Amino acid sequence: MSRPNLLFIFTDEQRADTMAAYGNTLIQTPNLNRLAGESFVFERTYVTQPVCTPSRSSILTGLWPHTTGCTRNNIPLPPEMACLPEMLVHDGYATAYHGKWHLGDELFAQHGFDEWISIEDGYNRWFSEGMDRNTRSSYYHFLIAQGLTPQSGITFSRGEAARLPEELGKPAFLARQASRFIRENRTRPFCLFVNFLEPHMPFFGPRDTQHDPGSVTLPGNFNHPPDETQPLRTRITQRAYFENGFGDNPLKTEADWRRLIANYWGLCSLVDTHTGTILNTLEECGLAGNTIVVYTSDHGDMMGSHRLLAKGVMFEEAARVPLLVRLPGQTEGRRVREPVSQIDLVPTLLDLMGERVTNHLAGESLASLLTGSGAPRRNLDVMIEWNGPTAPNGSMVRDRKRPEWEHEYGSPEEVDRALADSVRTVVTPEGWKFNYSAGGEHELYNLNDDPYELRNLARNSAHRGRMQELSVRIRRWQDETEDSLALPAL
Repeated sequence: MSRPNLLFIFTDEQRADTMAAYGNTLIQTPNLNRLAGESFVFERTYVTQPVCTPSRSSILTGLWPHTTGCTRNNIPLPPEMACLPEMLVHDGYATAYHGKWHLGDELFAQHGFDEWISIEDGYNRWFSEGMDRNTRSSYYHFLIAQGLTPQSGITFSRGEAARLPEELGKPAFLARQASRFIRENRTRPFCLFVNFLEPHMPFFGPRDTQHDPGSVTLPGNFNHPPDETQPLRTRITQRAYFENGFGDNPLKTEADWRRLIANYWGLCSLVDTHTGTILNTLEECGLAGNTIVVYTSDHGDMMGSHRLLAKGVMFEEAARVPLLVRLPGQTEGRRVREPVSQIDLVPTLLDLMGERVTNHLAGESLASLLTGSGAPRRNLDVMIEWNGPTAPNGSMVRDRKRPEWEHEYGSPEEVDRALADSVRTVVTPEGWKFNYSAGGEHELYNLNDDPYELRNLARNSAHRGRMQELSVRIRRWQDETEDSLALPAL
């Protein structure tokens, strides 16, 4: 058999429970349901950091955010940090990246990708020195060719693009481009990454009416906003969303949340349709039997869990994502129940592609889990990092200065320290999750008994020994990965 192709499809901000394989039978995702039925379904997959740029840096390089330096959004991935296509030893691969990049110089081919199809025109101000900030995305030029003119006269905003007819939207555009690439390279091995922006905000699109808000199931922890045992940063975030909503969406009542969640489900269904187009093209070209297919996301979204929205917190809904891996010729689905990290994706894919897995990679290959061969995994703990600071809601900085906020949360300086907190998290195979906070606001959850993370056990003296033992695991990982974050003694 010739070298396998790699089709790597990932979304932006898609939590795990957005398809039937993860328990949601109400949302309409027939193509992903079919793919899951033919794939390994990883039940507990964690990102390396629940926000875009850091997570993407790990997905592409197999390195931790604190190693790549991409610890916050809009930090460019250094040229010396190799992405998967740059690690392919065998010649002859056609390589392409289609979609949102968010790792610097958004519109320019880089890191071993020969074909570059871009969709985002909002990152030009972060271009490297010497890059033309007047350059426009592939998607912009497509819309211009259709006779459209941006409302601003400069670029098409995300909101403007999301209101276009579906056939002119970004998902359909990417599906057409990916299908073209597959057809053009059907006779040679290829490595194609496709990243859909959806279901990322602005949380509306052409499928807003596909799911009835009345049929939406609210998360099991919807009526459990963060309490006084949980970090101040999380409590302030929840308060800010309650008081300010998101965009034009109020977030005070169940009806408000049902409307937003229905939109979010519609975006997931939208991605499903156009993922189906790509998968159908693969089959039409007779390539399904020699292509590794991966489907995942760069992070989740709280979407009403704990009355929170978006990402940037260590709760399961933000840190866990879907992960489907279909091996060449696979037709039966299987489930992987142990927790895994996206840090293992690059070594796993290199292994499956018959490429050399170099020692510089932080993760380890999961190929033995998929093929049933080789030694068992060595590192069963999953690590996650958060590198502050962050402002979860843009208006929060203004609102927190109101007297009642200061009375509740402390001085502006105390609030600033809470917002800038950094965290290191370990999730164990036994179901323990420990968020080790640089600022001292630790969290300990027993995910077996408390999957919705309602009871923070960190202040319970009966669990002090367990926290100390888990802190040792985190510190050992820090030493192994040269993570310099200072964490307080317990």
